[in-house]
Amino acid sequence: MTIKKVGILTGGGDCPGLNSVLYGIMLKAFDAGVECVGIEKGWKGFIENLTIPLNIAEHDDLHTIGGTFLYTSRTNPFKSIQKAKTDEEKESLKEKISKEMAGKFAELGIDALIAIGGDDTLGVADALYKYSNAKVVGCPKTIDNDLAGTHYTFGFWSAVQLASNAMDNLTTTARSHQRVFIVEVMGRDAGFLTMYSGISSGADIILIPETPFDFERDVVEVLKKRANSGHKYHMIACSEGAYPDQESLKRDFKTITQETIDKLPKDVFGNPVLPALNISNILVKELNLRDDLKEVFAKNGVDFECRSVVLGHTMRAGTPNSFDRILGLRFGLAAMKLVLDGEFGKMVSLQGTDITTFPLKEGVKKKYIKPDSDKLELRDLMVKIRYKSREN
Repeated sequence: MTIKKVGILTGGGDCPGLNSVLYGIMLKAFDAGVECVGIEKGWKGFIENLTIPLNIAEHDDLHTIGGTFLYTSRTNPFKSIQKAKTDEEKESLKEKISKEMAGKFAELGIDALIAIGGDDTLGVADALYKYSNAKVVGCPKTIDNDLAGTHYTFGFWSAVQLASNAMDNLTTTARSHQRVFIVEVMGRDAGFLTMYSGISSGADIILIPETPFDFERDVVEVLKKRANSGHKYHMIACSEGAYPDQESLKRDFKTITQETIDKLPKDVFGNPVLPALNISNILVKELNLRDDLKEVFAKNGVDFECRSVVLGHTMRAGTPNSFDRILGLRFGLAAMKLVLDGEFGKMVSLQGTDITTFPLKEGVKKKYIKPDSDKLELRDLMVKIRYKSREN
């Protein structure tokens, strides 16, 4: 079958470099004589036929602009599956919905679909391909960089730089007021953003989901040692998904319990809405209850003052940096070439410096910072050596 018209959608959170991908797709499509149709608001637009024509002549230098002009949403077409009681029932319902969605190709007038998104958006694309053999290609997008099928996602380095810049700037206030700043960085399941931006900006403590922290050992004691060695201000980089280990939660925390975490609301894909926990604010409250910490600070001539800053959506904001512009363009080009070559059920991937492909079913799996990562070693060394090097 000759591909004449391709639909494109962007789902999940917005991300620097999305428009770069769209432009890369349109460049190759125009050269190949293929028409592109924009599907607005992600899977919501796919289901509700919200489309716009894409004329590349109207989008010069689109790759330099942040966000996505196709809009986006977190619509989950498989939301009803969460009510199924057995795995067999879930599988049957998923297959039924997928085949119904495949019928939308004809309604939309498209021969193939390029879905751009993270594990949730591409998980839907994978199900479409698996159950209906729909002509679907995926492009990995998440500022969290937590997809197994690619070394880096576009948007990640832009977000790292934004978070690093924010912590650099906050350091001047921390120094001026001799404060402890806890900066909450995006990252529900994986700590790549917090780790990279924290190391880059020289954060004094870095808390990530992959290594549950002991509040007494990893926060309170480190602050005491830093204060005793002469440090007058402190920056803590904290993932929104960072959490204390079970022992520390029971022993050290006065303002939350396990029940607090268990009762967090869920998003449309069933994931806990961790930003609602506001871990940075909880840490501020817990530190303010520690008279022993205040005494150590006072002994060293510092009035204890702790503030939290949640970077939140500022990390998605603005234009993509040069790396993400180029990576987005390369991903878009590669995705369109997969469509032209009839290579469906795959997603584009960055492996080293090369653009390759990965099966959707494997590529959408989660990726985490590994226990043997040199980034973890760097983090721990930066924490330890800074106060040890000042000890008499």
